This record gives sequence, structure tokens and C-alpha cells, in this order.
Amino acid sequence: MKKYYRFFQLRFATGMQYRMASVTALTTQLIWGLMECLAYKAIAEASGGTMPMNYSSIVTYIWLKEALLALFNTWAADNELFSMITNGDIAYELCRPVSIYSMWFSRTIGARIAEALMRCIPVLLCAFLMPKPYRMTPPVNHVSFLLFLLTLFLALGITVTFCMIVYMLCFFTISPQGWRMVLTGAVDFLSGNIIPLPFFPKKYLFLLELSPFAYMQNVPFRIYSGDLVSGEIYHCIFKQIFWLVTMTFLGIVLWKQAEKRVILQGG
Repeated sequence: MKKYYRFFQLRFATGMQYRMASVTALTTQLIWGLMECLAYKAIAEASGGTMPMNYSSIVTYIWLKEALLALFNTWAADNELFSMITNGDIAYELCRPVSIYSMWFSRTIGARIAEALMRCIPVLLCAFLMPKPYRMTPPVNHVSFLLFLLTLFLALGITVTFCMIVYMLCFFTISPQGWRMVLTGAVDFLSGNIIPLPFFPKKYLFLLELSPFAYMQNVPFRIYSGDLVSGEIYHCIFKQIFWLVTMTFLGIVLWKQAEKRVILQGG
């Protein structure tokens, strides 16, 4: 485990170097978050307040989504890994006395946490200082906050295992762009990144809750905002653990199959 922790540290330290890029993205996220708050406020007023989530919970959900975007944005995968797969540099990785899956998993986690740390604190500070209709609220209680942290890390694990599956699938194609566009675009919508999942029609939401996508950012954000009650929370935690184990197993199986068919310089 120590060697994989070193990979995590290295990628984390590398990610912390890009401070100016994070400042630029920070401005975009603040403006986009405020626009979303304004849009949902208009919807709340037009509907007389009858929405699947109360407006205060929606505002908190939006600011959490913007603050922690780097943890869950599946479309911002590691381009260096895709390049390794397509140009043959995977040969250098295969020479290392480590598990490719575990190494890539560690570096992906490190990169995402580093980027999220640089962005989340300024976004959250601004969110708590917004005028009242657009202000983020604190967690309902201490227990909810602890459950939020637990489900946040489980959701991050599910997101990274999904990205690992995308990496592994690229071994079976000529170009990674097709898999990336289809899978990450779908997950961006189905995980609640565009609209919170309670806004989905109930018959579609029922099907969506059978997939791993509903247990990514949707769960921790709704726990923090008080939209999920205790019984539902523990049910979601169980589902998160199930999907984390299942998707990790699937990713490892795909890697074992890909490892058998890697071709480098015709060999």
C-alpha cells in the first residue's frame, strides 16, 4: 500500500501546482452557480414553491456541486492516461512492479482531491456570504455532516472506479474519444450534475436508482442539504458500498482482459 500512497502523494503535489488555473475556474463556477440559483428561484416562484426539493436545499446543493466539481466531473479525465494507451507509453507502466489498476486509481484520486481543495474553500466562503436567497446554509446537524463526509468519499470512490472502467475500455478501441463522449456525457446528466435527481419523473428516477450513477454526488449533497432523511441515508450508504465494490471488480476484470491483448510495436 505504501507505494500506491506515494503515487497519490506525487499526483496530489503535482495538482497543487496549478493555482492560477484553479483561480480562473473559480470565477466561472461562482458565476455559473449564481445563474443556477437565479433560475431555480424563478421556477420556485412560478410553481408557488411546489418543487421536489425546497429552494434552500437546492441552493445548498448547487453550491456544493460547484465547490466540489473537481471530485465528480467525469468528463475531466486524465488525458495523460489516454495518451499512454493510444501512443504505446503504456509499455513503461507495464515495466513497473505494481498493479496498473491500483496505480492509476491512486493518481486519479490524488489529482481530484488536489484540484478540489484549491477550489472548494473560496467557493464555499463566497456561498456563505451571498445575499440570503442565494446563500448556502450549514448542515442540519453534526450527524448529517459526518454522514455527508462519509458518503462524499464513497461517492468519490464510485466516480473514480467509473473513470477506471472508461480507461480500461479504451484498450479495446482505436480512439478513446467515443467512449469518453458517450459515457461521461451520460453520467454527467444521470448523476445529478445538471439537475438534481428529485426533479426527474418518478418512473425514470426508480430506474436510475438501480444504477451506480444515483450514488455519486447526488447522495452526499442531498444529505448535507437535509433532503434525505435517516432511513434513506443508510439505504444509500449500503448501495454506495455495493457499487464501489462491484465497479472496482469490473474495472479489474477489464484490465486483466486488456493486459492480455496489449500490442506494442507489433509485439
